[in-house]
Amino acid sequence: MRKSLLLASAGLLVAAGPALGQTSGRGNEITEVVVTAAPFVVSLDSVTTSVDVLTRDDLDTANAGGLGEALSDLPGVRSSFFGPGASRPVIRGLAGPRVLVLTNGVGMVDASALSPDHQVAVDPQEARRIEVLRGPAALAYGGSAIGGVVNVIDDRIAEAPVDGIEGRVFGAISSVDTGEMASGALKAGTGPWVFSLDALRRQTEDYDVPTGAESRRQLVAEGEEYFGPQSGQVENTAVTIDSYGAGLSYVGEAGFLGLAVKQTDSRYGVPGHAHEHGHDDDHDDHDDDHDHDEDHDEDDHGEEEGVRIDLKQTRYDLRGGMNLALGPFERLRVSGGYADYEHVEIEDGAPATRFLSEGWEGRLELVQAERDGWQGAVGVQALTRDFDAQGDEAYVPAVEIAEAGVFTLQRLDRDSWGVEGGLRFDRRSLETAAVKAEFDNVSASFGAFLRPAPGWYAGFSLSRTARAPTEAELFAEGAHIATRAFEVGNPNLDSEVSYALDATLHYDGGPWDADLHAFAVRYEGFIDLRPTGAEDAESELGVFNYQQTDAEFWGGEAEVAYRLWQDGDRSFTLEGAADYVRGDTDLGAPARIPPWSATGRAIFATGWWTGKLELRQVGEQTRVAQGELPTDGYRMINASVVVRPTDGFKVFLEGRNLNDAEAREHASFLKDLAPLPGRSFRLGVGYAF
Repeated sequence: MRKSLLLASAGLLVAAGPALGQTSGRGNEITEVVVTAAPFVVSLDSVTTSVDVLTRDDLDTANAGGLGEALSDLPGVRSSFFGPGASRPVIRGLAGPRVLVLTNGVGMVDASALSPDHQVAVDPQEARRIEVLRGPAALAYGGSAIGGVVNVIDDRIAEAPVDGIEGRVFGAISSVDTGEMASGALKAGTGPWVFSLDALRRQTEDYDVPTGAESRRQLVAEGEEYFGPQSGQVENTAVTIDSYGAGLSYVGEAGFLGLAVKQTDSRYGVPGHAHEHGHDDDHDDHDDDHDHDEDHDEDDHGEEEGVRIDLKQTRYDLRGGMNLALGPFERLRVSGGYADYEHVEIEDGAPATRFLSEGWEGRLELVQAERDGWQGAVGVQALTRDFDAQGDEAYVPAVEIAEAGVFTLQRLDRDSWGVEGGLRFDRRSLETAAVKAEFDNVSASFGAFLRPAPGWYAGFSLSRTARAPTEAELFAEGAHIATRAFEVGNPNLDSEVSYALDATLHYDGGPWDADLHAFAVRYEGFIDLRPTGAEDAESELGVFNYQQTDAEFWGGEAEVAYRLWQDGDRSFTLEGAADYVRGDTDLGAPARIPPWSATGRAIFATGWWTGKLELRQVGEQTRVAQGELPTDGYRMINASVVVRPTDGFKVFLEGRNLNDAEAREHASFLKDLAPLPGRSFRLGVGYAF
């Protein structure tokens, strides 16, 4: 369907809240359930916000790369794309500390929210499923979820018994980056004990693009001449990731308890990073030599190598659930994680800057027994994290972070109608050697929903969410090469507060399936990084200050599917999806707000093979912040065939960007230095047993 029709449909909605957890069981058919955001779950077609769930099968054929890339095809979600090594999800135009990335409902304890060139310490191939909640979800997880939540759920700690041995293996190769990837997982059970193992390896080289790495707009801004498309590679984008883990669970009649450990080792290049270190009249050099796409590093830096990052994290997790009879409560749930993270930036073969993060996070939840459609839970959450940066780009001082929160979530489902709501109080402290900042935040939401007829669901919610400033927003003082800015924090910042209105309309009947979402958010004290017009003499970077302003964001997402024909297990389906977001602040347009996108698909499925043809259009973005360049729109053609000759076995062939379009992700700091990959083919094989 056309973008205008889908967005108009979403715009007809005027009003949705945190996705809560399990259906009431009052006669409603349970489809796929959402386990994120509460200890009890609702079915996917009964949540009052915009939610998507990627299953194991979806992840095998999703966009290859980091977490942001794997989710970037979802409406309302883009990637921060700092090359294939580092990408975080951007949800409804919000990124970094406003989008919370979890693993099994617990924080990552990494440094990925601090800077766009920092990799998330989890790979999509580790997951059994990934749940994406768009919009505020702070009631269950705190203010860092003010823009959304991405929960990566794995199988290391089994919650159900396993009879014998089960597992999966998967492997793929890709042409655009000479990539190779393999992953596998195994679970073995004997009596109440379940043991698990998993591992993955992903290795790629520099990836191909149909144009020069620097955009036409960037070259013109630098006073250089543009010679048209020149196919080549984006240098210093090779990636190697190794991850392996194990878990042990005891599953009995009263519940389960398990422990898991995971080791992540990652080495990846940071494109465009070294470019900013050459301050010796780079642009004059380019005027004399327009072949800089091939010889850029050598011309500016001699034999200087590009910056690479060596990331290591060791993580331990505990998770359990126990049935009990304690007043109104019927179940106790506990989860926690401890991680020791180190991230070293390598320049000219030697360590230059180290980022260290060590800490733990835990939560305890008491789940109420259902009573006449009423469900609920109360919980507490706490975390501590020690962060330190050492070296040339240590622009944030060592800081100790502590947070504690208490919350309740409640839901009443009367089949044809219902209400839900929640309340949370958080206290967060950030302490350096020189100063300590403390914040007390209150978040609340109220929502209601209707099922006016079979197949129809409509919901809305109002929420107030508060987020404490991050360590960078408060204490930054130095050159940050990844953002190309000399960043200056403000220790006097207040909490950022949002007031959000969300609306959801879902229909599933006959050949139609539709999800429409609209949202509007008003921010008081929106924390923004803005240029001052000054330049730091030593780094020659522009000085940017963190400051607070009022802001408004609004937009919507739409997904529609129509089953045009079906005969037994054969079918032909047409799908359409679109999204739009607009942001305004009192200081002007926010930076890196994604343009609209629209996607159309035709899917032919039989009992043993499925074929898909996709056309994706992304609009241009000309409404930009000060110092930001516009971005051209692009169109991509993608296609895939998945063959399943026997149960559990599949082979797929996928082609992305078949038209070899120049595509630049406006949400990326590197959009004018590193376009998205060009034409790519990927062949994969998987087997589950």
